[in-house]
Amino acid sequence: MSDNHKYSGSLLDKSRRSLQVNCENCFGLCCVALSFAASADFAIDKDAGQPCPNLQSDFRCGVHKNLRQRGFRGCTVYDCFGAGQKVSQITFGGLDWRKAPETAKQMFEVFPIMRQLHELLWYLTEALTLKPAHSIHGELSSALDETERLTRLSPDSLVELDMTAHWADVNALLLQTSELVRAEVLRQQKGPGGRKKTYGRGADLIGANLRKADLKGANLRGAYLIAADLRGADLRGADLIGADFRDADLRGADLTESIFLTQAQLNAAKGDSNTNLPPSLTRPTHWSTLGA
Repeated sequence: MSDNHKYSGSLLDKSRRSLQVNCENCFGLCCVALSFAASADFAIDKDAGQPCPNLQSDFRCGVHKNLRQRGFRGCTVYDCFGAGQKVSQITFGGLDWRKAPETAKQMFEVFPIMRQLHELLWYLTEALTLKPAHSIHGELSSALDETERLTRLSPDSLVELDMTAHWADVNALLLQTSELVRAEVLRQQKGPGGRKKTYGRGADLIGANLRKADLKGANLRGAYLIAADLRGADLRGADLIGADFRDADLRGADLTESIFLTQAQLNAAKGDSNTNLPPSLTRPTHWSTLGA
């Protein structure tokens, strides 16, 4: 079997499922390892390594069902891509930081590194499902294998990992993937209407009026779309990696074929039953409470 066809649809589905959050098998790492400051997203200040006061003895959140009402909206948009259970059950072999406090410091250091690796696994897994990127599927497969190998390193090795270099290597492949996909989308959509307005990486679109905008094949990598009006916008084939969707209005928008969109981005946005999503992502529960 060639490298280009190494990963079948079933294997990719299995890989993606392993990148979904499973709090039942995690030691509440996001509630301890990370810091946050009192703001619109968090009701209190919390230092890294300090357990959130809402964390219970069984590592579950005591206010999980009412996080937004209690002022912890930031918790509802966070996604570890399954890193929590990997660190808890694989890296540290099921030994939790409460029963073995000597592991706590290193466990909390490893968690954000693992989270970055799992985020890359999410993007690489998606890239391997994209037909326009078929020509580099072999390289993507190798990158996926190497990233998965890194997730299984010892705690000491993970702490020493040059994450910046690895991220740069993988990102180069993801950028190639994006260019291939978007070029195909634009080729199919090319018509007499002239060139579309383009946006560069990190574009400042805060509060922008993009209602019903034709953003097919747009490069919105790292774009600031905070509170942007994207109602009815067409985002099929758009590269959304790292785009900031906090409070962006996605009601009626079409994101079905957008690339590198994550659950956390959706959770940070506003939407409704008319928002069309990729099949790998789910409609946030809080969207149902939004008015039309």
